[in-house]
Amino acid sequence: MSHLSSLNTYFETKREEHLEELKQFLRIPSISALSDHKEDMKTAAEWLADSMKSVGLENVSIDETKGHPVVYADWMHAEGKPTLLIYGHYDVQPVDPLNLWESEPFNPQVRDNKLFARGASDDKGQVYMHVKAVEALLQTEGKLPVNVKFCIEGEEEIGSPNLPEYVEANTEKLAADIIVISDTGMQGPGKPAVCYGLRGLTGVQIEVKGAKGDLHSGLYGGSVQNAIHALVAVLDSFRDEEGTIQVEGFYDNVRAVTDEERAAYAELDFNEEALKEELGVNALFGEKGYTHLERTWVRPTLEINGVFGGFSGEGIKTVLPAEAGAKITCRLVPDQDPDEIVEKLKAHIEKHKPVGVTVEVTEFDKGKPFITPFDHPAIQAAGRSYEKVYNVPTAYVRGGGSIPIVAAFDEILGYPVVLMGFGLASENFHAPNEHFHLENFDQGLRVIGDYYHEIAQFTSQDLKK
Repeated sequence: MSHLSSLNTYFETKREEHLEELKQFLRIPSISALSDHKEDMKTAAEWLADSMKSVGLENVSIDETKGHPVVYADWMHAEGKPTLLIYGHYDVQPVDPLNLWESEPFNPQVRDNKLFARGASDDKGQVYMHVKAVEALLQTEGKLPVNVKFCIEGEEEIGSPNLPEYVEANTEKLAADIIVISDTGMQGPGKPAVCYGLRGLTGVQIEVKGAKGDLHSGLYGGSVQNAIHALVAVLDSFRDEEGTIQVEGFYDNVRAVTDEERAAYAELDFNEEALKEELGVNALFGEKGYTHLERTWVRPTLEINGVFGGFSGEGIKTVLPAEAGAKITCRLVPDQDPDEIVEKLKAHIEKHKPVGVTVEVTEFDKGKPFITPFDHPAIQAAGRSYEKVYNVPTAYVRGGGSIPIVAAFDEILGYPVVLMGFGLASENFHAPNEHFHLENFDQGLRVIGDYYHEIAQFTSQDLKK
C-alpha cells in the first residue's frame, strides 16, 4: 500500500476523533490582543504542547517571551533527510461584533460541512493539520520521512512583536532547510495554490498644521492657508490620474516580474469582469500595462487609508480648519526597502508642502517583502502534493498582503519559505462567523502527509536558495 493510500485509510478512520480534538482547541478563547485572555493564551499553549507530545513529537517546550509563549517541538530521526520548520500561531482575533455570530464563536459548530468557530481557519485548524499529519505518518509508517520542527507562536494577530527576538536567540534550535507555513488560502474551492511571495508594508501618518486654532472662514478665508486644502494638495501629488506613483525614486528597486511568472498568471484565467460585479464597481483602476493580478501581486502601491480634520457633524460650520491629517500605507515588492521608501515619502511631502503650514510625519511599523522563486524545488514539490490529492493543476501565486514575520524569517534564518494554505477567502477570518471548509481539512491532511514524502526526495543542498 502506498503512503497516500495508508494516509487515506488512517484519516478516514480517525476523522471524527480528530474533529472532536480540533473542537477542544477551538473552545479556548486565545485572544492575544486582550489582556483579559492572558490565562487563556497559556491554556492554549499547554493544550497544543500536550497534543504534540501525544502524537509522538519530542523535545516539546513552552518557551516564554516578553509576551505570549512560543510552543516548540521536534522529531529529528530521519538521518540524512531535510528538516522542515513548521510555523503557525495559536492566537486568534477578537470576536466583535458578537451579535453578528450565528453561533457562539468559541462553541464550535458544524454546518454544511463547515466548522464555525473563531480560529477554525486562521490558524488553529491549519496548525492542527500538521500535528495530525505527523501522527498519521508515525502510526502508519513508524517514522517520518523527514525531520520536523514546530514553532507555533501566540502573537501573530498582534504583529508578532516578540518572535523576531525569539528567532534570533534560537537560530540553532530552529535550524532547518525550509520553512512551511499553512496560514494562507487557496485560489478557490477545489483550486489549490502555493504562495511564493508576499508584499511588504510601510506607512506614515501625515499631520498638517496651520494657524494656532480654527478660524472663522468669513474673517480669514482666502488669506490664511486651510489645513485641509494643504493636505489635499499633498495627497493629490502622490499619484497621477492612472495610479502611477509620483514619489521620486519609488520604483527604483522594484524587481521586474518574469515572463514565466506572467505566463503562469495568465493561465489562471482570472475573470476581471466577475470581479467588478462582485465588488460593485464599474471599472478597475491601476497602472497601465498590468492585469489585476499583477497590480495586486507584483507591483507596489501607495494608498490613502484615512483622512481626518475639520468639521464633519450634521449641518455646516463655517470654519477654516487649523489641523488635518491622513494615514498612508504602501505595499512593497522585492527589492524595495521599507526604510528607504519612508525617507522618499518624507522628501516628497516636504517638496509638495504648500506655504502657510507645517507638516509632521509619523512612521508606522514596517515589514519587508518576501519571495521564494516559484521554480524552487520546495515550491514545486508542494504543487505536486496538492495535485495528487485535488486532481487539478496547482496555481503558483503571490499574495498582495503582508505577513511581516515571513520576511523576518527570510531575513534572520535565510531559508526558503513555502506558503501552502488550505483556507478560502470567503471563510470570514477576522470577522464574525469564521469557518473552515471541512473538505479542505480532509484533503489538506493528505496533502501535508504527502508533502513530507515529496521533500524527503531532496538533499539539504537541493533546497538551498
